[in-house]
Amino acid sequence: MGIILFLAGVFLVTFLVGRLLERIKIPWIFSALLIGLVLAFINPFTEITSSESFITMAELGMYFLLFIIGFEIDFSEIRRRKGFIFKTTLAIILAEGLFGSFFVHYLFDVPWLISVLVALSFATVGEAVLIPILDEFRLTKTPLGQTIIGIGVLDDIIEVTTIIALSAILAGTLGFEGTRVSLTLLVLGFLFALAFVFAKLENKASKIQFKGISSFFLFVVFFAFAFIGIGALVGAGAVGAMLAGMSLRNFIPNHKLKVVEQEMRTLSYGLFAPIFFVWVGLDTNVYYLLKYPLLLVGLILMINATKIITSYLMGRKLLGKKQALFLGVSLTVKFSTSIVIIKLLFERGLIPIELYSVLVGTTVLFKFIVPFLLSYMVKKWDGALRT
Repeated sequence: MGIILFLAGVFLVTFLVGRLLERIKIPWIFSALLIGLVLAFINPFTEITSSESFITMAELGMYFLLFIIGFEIDFSEIRRRKGFIFKTTLAIILAEGLFGSFFVHYLFDVPWLISVLVALSFATVGEAVLIPILDEFRLTKTPLGQTIIGIGVLDDIIEVTTIIALSAILAGTLGFEGTRVSLTLLVLGFLFALAFVFAKLENKASKIQFKGISSFFLFVVFFAFAFIGIGALVGAGAVGAMLAGMSLRNFIPNHKLKVVEQEMRTLSYGLFAPIFFVWVGLDTNVYYLLKYPLLLVGLILMINATKIITSYLMGRKLLGKKQALFLGVSLTVKFSTSIVIIKLLFERGLIPIELYSVLVGTTVLFKFIVPFLLSYMVKKWDGALRT
């Protein structure tokens, strides 16, 4: 079977399984990760999934996801939120980062720096997945919903910082450490300077004459690939993708923001992202998860209990106990950047397959639990959650 027919099958199964998942309030894209997990268990298409063409398309999926995350970061929204959002986000990141680092370091014998990186990546919130869930319950525009989204947006800063730190660490694993790290920092500095220049040229793209949406979209894709390509020269393509999204948001006219987001989401989620999530699932050691289920359950409890308890303690006085608990459960949603970071770490051999498998398994299992928990809480406390 050629790669084209294989991808046709992946897209079809993703679509069909995704329709079923949406009925239980789980985003359809999650079905692609399930396909990867099935192929990790038994894969008759090894030649295709290990080919350079498949891996390149999967990496493009990763870059486009990061571009979208960067594009959605709106610092003006963060500045308008109350101090509660800053305090809560910081408390959650510190608490989960602390406990997670100890867990990863002592249980999997991973160096402290990498342990901290893994813990921070899983302390962040997957707001791209969370927002559709809040929309389903009609809570997005409520004060509670805006607070949840505000925390999710603020921790995007942590995501950017984590990606930058990861790029510097990866540079040191490629040989010629001093020279390589210096070159990486030089390229990163150039990318940040380039992003700053475009951010200052606010709405200047309106002066460029585009002949239709196709011409405009071609410019956007060029912009994204240029940043990614420059970053990829030193293994920092992920940073380039996020900076492309952040700077393009300021450069293009406001009336075209929605168009860009819609088109890039279509390109990402409709083509490349499913391949990336299949790739993530493929490298999971399913046999290890079946052999040590208590380890998986323990990690789920540790990660999510830490976030829920911290959110509850921070918010019970201001929001009330019910809203604070709902806040904590909502913030356990993760799926985007955390997956990208652990995939990059695994590909570079910086974390063992056992840790990688447990982290992916944690994402899979709790993804099925969260929508049901939130649905139950909405039905029980509907009035209290909308005040």
